[in-house]
Amino acid sequence: MKTITLAAADAYCRALMKGHYENFAISSPLVSSDARLDLARIYAFCRTTDDLGDESASRTEALDRLARWRDEVRATFAAATPTHPVLVALRETVARRGLAAQTFLDLIEANVLDQQQTSYETWPQLDAYCRLSAAPVGRMVLGVFGVTDPRAPGLSDDVCIGLQLANHAQDVKRDAEIGRRYVLGEEVAALGMAGAVRALVERARALLDSGRKLETMVPFALRVQLRLYRMGGLAICRAIERLGYQTESERPTVSAREKVAILLRAVGSHVGST
Repeated sequence: MKTITLAAADAYCRALMKGHYENFAISSPLVSSDARLDLARIYAFCRTTDDLGDESASRTEALDRLARWRDEVRATFAAATPTHPVLVALRETVARRGLAAQTFLDLIEANVLDQQQTSYETWPQLDAYCRLSAAPVGRMVLGVFGVTDPRAPGLSDDVCIGLQLANHAQDVKRDAEIGRRYVLGEEVAALGMAGAVRALVERARALLDSGRKLETMVPFALRVQLRLYRMGGLAICRAIERLGYQTESERPTVSAREKVAILLRAVGSHVGST
């Protein structure tokens, strides 16, 4: 088997990052080149994990591919030599930043859960899912930037879950097309679909607000990065609100002009709060 060089593995991660649609930039211009590379590797891992579930031909195939991926990840953390380019690259970040295996395994478990459960009735159920599918990413980012404040992980979990809820509220139509629903069943029954989307948006806004406190605990470059996440999530919420929460029929988007404005505000608001 041909050995994959680190340079080739990193090129693969960067290409994967550029080739997928995202609402907002993965990293701000102020992030160092080393941290930017680490974030690209982490993004490539997350993207690959999602694709193994979402782009498989069947549920059985998805579960099989995710199981093999989980085994490869565990082996990599146990010092085996990886063969997948994402893991070849990620191994360097894990070693340098001391990242925990469990955060990566939790993301895989979230994708396994996606194959087994397509809707959620109550908030505790959805919250438990988000703690596998969203919260680990924030903890990885804290690790990349060496944040050790014991309050930071919980606040980061809030921000990541809030951002994921905003995305779920945005993607109701898209999710329905693939047989999934992340708006809560009990709220759809009580409030109708638009009302349930609004409730999800309100939860997202409340959780994203934890970012304000988190931003005071971290270095400037990460502070800007976190503001981009928080303000980007709030921009999605505003786009949903402008649409009257009717995301079951149309997917709202954030304009390029608004994205630029958010970036300028995030960089320019390092004194005081936003």
